[in-house]
Amino acid sequence: MKLGVYTAILHDKPLREALETIGSLGLTGAEINAGGFLPTPHLPVDDLLSGAVSPQEYLATFDGTGVSIAGLNCNGNPLHPDPEVGPEDAEDLRKAIRVAGLLGVDRVVTMSGLPQAHPGGQWPAWHVNTWDSGYLDSLDYQWDEVAVPFWKEIDALAREHGVKVAIEMHPQNLVFNPPTLKRLVDKVGATNVGAEMDPSHLFWQGIDPVAAIEWLGPLVFHAAAKDTRINKNCEIYGVLDERFTRIPMSENPTGLGGKHVVNKWPEDSAWDFVAVGRGHDVDFWARFLQALEKVDPDMWVNIEHEDVEFGALEGLQVAAESLKSANSVGTAR
Repeated sequence: MKLGVYTAILHDKPLREALETIGSLGLTGAEINAGGFLPTPHLPVDDLLSGAVSPQEYLATFDGTGVSIAGLNCNGNPLHPDPEVGPEDAEDLRKAIRVAGLLGVDRVVTMSGLPQAHPGGQWPAWHVNTWDSGYLDSLDYQWDEVAVPFWKEIDALAREHGVKVAIEMHPQNLVFNPPTLKRLVDKVGATNVGAEMDPSHLFWQGIDPVAAIEWLGPLVFHAAAKDTRINKNCEIYGVLDERFTRIPMSENPTGLGGKHVVNKWPEDSAWDFVAVGRGHDVDFWARFLQALEKVDPDMWVNIEHEDVEFGALEGLQVAAESLKSANSVGTAR
């Protein structure tokens, strides 16, 4: 499989230096952020769209590094009811698709988004255990009146620009597991919308990522390499651990658009995101890569580093060695 890095963890470095770092790890792809929750220091989106920077000028930065673009990333909430968040994230996704087309990149990663519970609502609502019929009424509204029209537009735009949009199955989104991914594709009648297979969010839900790949089959367009460790505290707190706390604004918490910021992770957490190999062994990752290869042997698998016990480079090194070992095991089988 083709192995790379999602460069958000390297945003403190100029693009050229980030690419050289990736190359030094023995990896060959860079998934570049194109908007949404995070800034775009490695991609001049507006300049490319306006023609102030040509695709050739931008792509020249990659020359001689041994690293190529392994997709664009635009994770955000394009369905957010806050007028300072949803419209901007939606427009960022449209721009990302257009820029991908200009650069000859055929994958854009994003999230499905999450709307309000009902017309006029001001906050996204995530319904995951719909025992009350009112929740199903709300889901009908979220899907049929908000999500489906938006995603029909995005599917058509992606098709126009020769791009496939890969949705990360992520909590606090309408699409958070394989069945909801397939539901979106079916409701939209999508040809250019499918899954980004990030196993980290599936692990804590009790989903087997390999079984998920086999179930989704050709709907898997792209993949991330991020691990999850289930801690002993899960026996008490469960996977739906809501003990997050506010980070003082004086500590500059990561912004999520408008007035929204990231909260502090529980210190005695039920589960944690960890570097590849620290939650599941090399044998699992070999099976994961083999399952992806059966879908598409040219698929990119990009490391996403969110292990807070390691610095940026150290965490990437741990993940890269585990992933390369898994890839070698899979090749030998």
